[in-house]
Amino acid sequence: MVIVMKPQATKEDIAGVEKLLVSLNLGVHVSEGSERTIIGVIGDKRQLAETPLELIPGVQRIIHIIEPYKLAGRAFHPENTTIQIGSEVVGGSKIVVMAGPCAVESREQVLSTARFLKTQGVSFLRGGAFKPRSSPYSFQGLEEEGLKILAEAREETGLLIISEAVSARSLELAARYVDLIQIGARNMQNFSLLQEVGKLKLPVMLKRGLSATIEEWLNAAEYIMNEGNYNIILCERGIRTFETYTRNTLDVSSIPAIKELSHLPVLADPSHGTGRWELVTPMSRAAVAAGADGIIIEVHPNPQEALSDGPQSLNFDSFSDLMADIRKIANILGREM
Repeated sequence: MVIVMKPQATKEDIAGVEKLLVSLNLGVHVSEGSERTIIGVIGDKRQLAETPLELIPGVQRIIHIIEPYKLAGRAFHPENTTIQIGSEVVGGSKIVVMAGPCAVESREQVLSTARFLKTQGVSFLRGGAFKPRSSPYSFQGLEEEGLKILAEAREETGLLIISEAVSARSLELAARYVDLIQIGARNMQNFSLLQEVGKLKLPVMLKRGLSATIEEWLNAAEYIMNEGNYNIILCERGIRTFETYTRNTLDVSSIPAIKELSHLPVLADPSHGTGRWELVTPMSRAAVAAGADGIIIEVHPNPQEALSDGPQSLNFDSFSDLMADIRKIANILGREM
């Protein structure tokens, strides 16, 4: 349920509605827009059956929400959410680019990549310190040592850091070093981990699950928001279909769909979405044209020697070409880079 307040509603009117809802043990989420305030009600609404909410001072109307995701939906928060991370804003007019190697392999690899990315106008350095791999025999990451290398790269270049947490333990470690926590596709429905991220309050990027519907994806975001963390960036990274030529099928249609259903910013990951480096640039162009607030790209100094995801990683020259293309599209759309 959403309570829409009148444009002229006073702070006292809003506080009165909040006080009533809290007295009935209902959850309250207040969204202050440019024109009016909307109050989201979470919990058993039967307690309001005999309460004429429309007669309370300042209340304009009541809207009942059918969708299971409440906090992540547009009904609760009609205006786009922007997330401030350091000096960067995600979800605004700027198309944010996050880039870096799939896995942190060495200090030299990360620092050389970070120095190059800084010259390209990238905002975030990505790099996996904990790697959930399909095979237990594959490279699993450098763990805390990898996080320390990423932090050193941030100190030198000023790039913000995004890295994945795969468990409560890795979340605790990553939170000491990174600016943005990534929850990967395999953990999108790891609800206990999502709840821990929600309690942490650190900005989080939530990737779509391997076979998740858009509703399941938004419900996963709801788990985080229900714990009080509203700083969520969604990331379309491709889903499994019958197609085997590409690693996954990048669902570009999910980007405008999310924009319609949710107020949260959404990025695209064409590296995992295709699994083929030669497809990364055209799918990046498509994602930005479809309305993505940014892209996250795998970049490696020598992709053929990468310990993880080499076939989908761009080298430095290819990434420079990608950035040139994205700038042209951003200009057409009236967005910044």
